[in-house]
Amino acid sequence: MVRRATATLVVVILAVLAGCLGGGIGQTDTTPGTTTSATTTPTPTTLTERADPAESDVTVEVVEVVDGDTIKVVMPDGARETVRLLGVDTPEVYGSNTPDEFEGVPETEAGEACLREAGHDASDFAKTRLSNRTVGLRYDEKAGERGYYGRILAYVVVDGTEFNYELLAEGHARFYESSLEERARYERAERDARERGVGLWTCATEGGAAEGTTATNEYGLGIDVVADAPGNDNDNLNGEYVTLRNGGTETLDLSGWTVSDAAGASYTFAEGTELPAGETLTLYTGSGTDTKTDVYWGRSGAVWNNGGDTVTVTNSSGSTVATYTYQ
Repeated sequence: MVRRATATLVVVILAVLAGCLGGGIGQTDTTPGTTTSATTTPTPTTLTERADPAESDVTVEVVEVVDGDTIKVVMPDGARETVRLLGVDTPEVYGSNTPDEFEGVPETEAGEACLREAGHDASDFAKTRLSNRTVGLRYDEKAGERGYYGRILAYVVVDGTEFNYELLAEGHARFYESSLEERARYERAERDARERGVGLWTCATEGGAAEGTTATNEYGLGIDVVADAPGNDNDNLNGEYVTLRNGGTETLDLSGWTVSDAAGASYTFAEGTELPAGETLTLYTGSGTDTKTDVYWGRSGAVWNNGGDTVTVTNSSGSTVATYTYQ
């Protein structure tokens, strides 16, 4: 009796051990076609499954802000790279802008000039947020890690937020048409900023980029006005300006010519100022260094009324050359 009871106990123990060993094999089996148990360790979350769009793939040091949508960084291995921000396009500051790329912005010189200023605003915004900062880069599986020119394509994460999205939400950029994980969210952000008329979208609002006169006077001189500067006009004096364009066939000598508003505020062009045929000259309300294409009034307050005003240009003899009234 004792021997039979012992034998039975041994059989039970072996059966239990066999069951335990069998379970262990099932959890670790990597043979093709074998089903693992429910306790298998889950695979890492993929980019398309991120719960937090602001998490990063790599941390880098920003060493230069090129413009609103391009930065230069130092990677963890010490390599210097150029990063093109995904999904956003800020107006150009070094080249020309094409207004028809920005919905609602008039295809005029005033529209282009307004976009150029908006590009400077975007660059300043980027410098404030990113210069000499440690930031994160997040890649996008749909876009790939590098673009055609070899630049890194990424979302930039700073202070726990996605800077690319900030550019769109603040109106500093348009959504750049491409296949992205963030496409729907980015399109909504641009649409909201456009409807609110903020940032570069002021260039599309009435008075933001007023279409100028046709050049029908004897000088062939046209006038374009950007009256509503982004933000507070008095805090952004170079965000409002008047552009003169020579639609004639000869260079205009603007020495002693004046530009004035309806209230009598007047600016006089310096001796030797010229406007070649087919070219433009922009008069900014604020301060800066004069060039052949840009001059600065040096005022301490805004001049051009957002709700409507009249621009009058007179020659050195005091005769009216051209006027333009906008509403």
